[in-house]
Amino acid sequence: MAIFRKPGHSVRHGPAPERRAGRRVARDLADLVEGAERPVGAWQAAEDRAERGRGLVANLARLLGTGGRAAVKGAAFGGRALTEQLVQAAPRIPVRSLATLRAQHPGAADPEQLADLLVLGAARASSALGAGVGAAAMLPMPPAMPVEIAAETLAVAAVELKLIAELHEVYGVPATGSVTQRAAAYLGAWADRRGIDVALLARPAGFATLALGAEVRRRLRHRLARSSLRRLPSVTPLLVGAGIGATVNRRDTRRLAGEVREDLRRRRPADPGYWGAAGA
Repeated sequence: MAIFRKPGHSVRHGPAPERRAGRRVARDLADLVEGAERPVGAWQAAEDRAERGRGLVANLARLLGTGGRAAVKGAAFGGRALTEQLVQAAPRIPVRSLATLRAQHPGAADPEQLADLLVLGAARASSALGAGVGAAAMLPMPPAMPVEIAAETLAVAAVELKLIAELHEVYGVPATGSVTQRAAAYLGAWADRRGIDVALLARPAGFATLALGAEVRRRLRHRLARSSLRRLPSVTPLLVGAGIGATVNRRDTRRLAGEVREDLRRRRPADPGYWGAAGA
């Protein structure tokens, strides 16, 4: 499995316990997505995903809480702190290579069928995360909702970032460069709701100088702010909150996937024989 950040790679920001917790949450998110792609009993699978979604949101909320009250307050509605959390998390998100994806889904005969499965899994995972925050509002002593919303926003962004990266693998136009440069390219794609910048594909050397500048961070803050505000209804009391959160997330992830896929279909793969080579 390809990953943005290699195991054991050092990160200079934050104390070691937070780094370990961040890697653990990234792995759990990846497991949630990949498990959601498997065809199992619908009711049992949905219940299991909802339970895992609640646990992931709670774990990420605790991780955000360790950053201090000011950071959490800033993160609650897409501020700079939440943007930096996503930027720091992006290189840790596990991304599967096309060869791995084809091995895990041998029944997918072409890129479109494989992409359909990836979108299904990501939408189910996003739905489970949305239900997690809505269910948290039902607790006798609910957690601080701004932190829960921030946690859900980050988790769904991570699921969608993973989806975008793997769709690029499926359509034969993956980012190149270092772990950090690839993560930066996919963050820009997520912020813009399309494939990675075509100029980078035309001039692959551009990945070597790619950095997350002020403009990309501004677009990320804008996207995160909109995502946070759309999740406010999911913290309403009782089960209606869980239902709203699940529906909004599932619909938004599917819409994002549709926009990215439409863009990627118009692009020419870097290697015309990439699909067959990955299945060999």
